[in-house]
Amino acid sequence: MKKIFLIAVLLTAVVIGCSKGGSNDNLNWEENLETALQKAKAENKAVLVNFTGSDWCQWCIKLSDEVFSKSEFEDYAEDNLILVRLDFPRSIEQSAETKLYNNQLAQRYGVQGFPTVLLFNSQGQMVLQTGYQPGGPVSYVEHLKNKL
Repeated sequence: MKKIFLIAVLLTAVVIGCSKGGSNDNLNWEENLETALQKAKAENKAVLVNFTGSDWCQWCIKLSDEVFSKSEFEDYAEDNLILVRLDFPRSIEQSAETKLYNNQLAQRYGVQGFPTVLLFNSQGQMVLQTGYQPGGPVSYVEHLKNKL
């Protein structure tokens, strides 16, 4: 009986660990764009919105692993960005409200593929629509800085 319990606990830990799907960064990601835009204006920061399929989109996972989880990006983001993650997972449960909200924003901004990354200046104007860019975190930060 103890073996079965131990196996169940281990399997649960493995499933939870695997379900993160590319979210291995140390950043604080908001889930509401309007709140993020208000916060950005108050703090004079830009807003980066990441439309992602965190548990199935290989390019999204690559962007997270190669850019968002790296200290160079994290340091820049902490000082300069309010981050928003709008996820479209296939195997992670979301509330109906979250699904509707994310889909409405994707439609509003013409998101047709994943990952799509939007950058808004501190006044709420969209200044960039991009996605995965090769070159790592330093290159990605420069890509963002060039639009602000």
